[in-house]
Amino acid sequence: MAKYIVLLGPPGAGKGTQAQIISKTMNLAHISSGDIFRENLKNETELGKLAKGFMNRGELVPDDVTIAMIRDRLKRPDCVQGALLDGFPRTPAQAQALGEMLAEWNAKIDSVPYISVPAQVLIERLSGRWSCPTCGFVYHEVFNAPKQAGVCDKDGAALYQREDDKSETVKRRIDVYVEQTSPLIAFYQEAGVLVEVDGILPIEQVTEELLAAIL
Repeated sequence: MAKYIVLLGPPGAGKGTQAQIISKTMNLAHISSGDIFRENLKNETELGKLAKGFMNRGELVPDDVTIAMIRDRLKRPDCVQGALLDGFPRTPAQAQALGEMLAEWNAKIDSVPYISVPAQVLIERLSGRWSCPTCGFVYHEVFNAPKQAGVCDKDGAALYQREDDKSETVKRRIDVYVEQTSPLIAFYQEAGVLVEVDGILPIEQVTEELLAAIL
């Protein structure tokens, strides 16, 4: 029977890394909502054109358009065993629609692992990143510091910090995530499928715990 998993976690929790490992280990298609949007926009599909119209007007793309894109993606041959969903659903309304869609196919969400990391750790992970303007290499003050502070090891260029990586921006991103995702976490908790995993553990250990939660 097909297995459907929704992976949740704030920015900086390592969700992207874990999604790739798990989808490969379990032979499940990794469905990223961002990838689906980009693909529909690039290929100018009917749904892509519809979404673009809303985006051009500065409006949010309605749930039914997003859900139609997800439905279309889940019907492809690589999803016959199920899928690992990443970045969707974002709200209880989307989660409800996803559940109804899967029910049509006699399937359901089997597990919702949530990689939990304290805000302070996320800020440290994300706001310590510095990039080289010429070669594009990314350093980290704590985890991968350059030999000389502020200078690229490879070409000697002065490193800079992207707006996205500044601590005030990072904090805002995390606050928005928590605010938006709390109702979704509560929704899946109530459904009895949410499993919290400690995201501070080393990558391999987080993978082990996630796989134990899913299998």
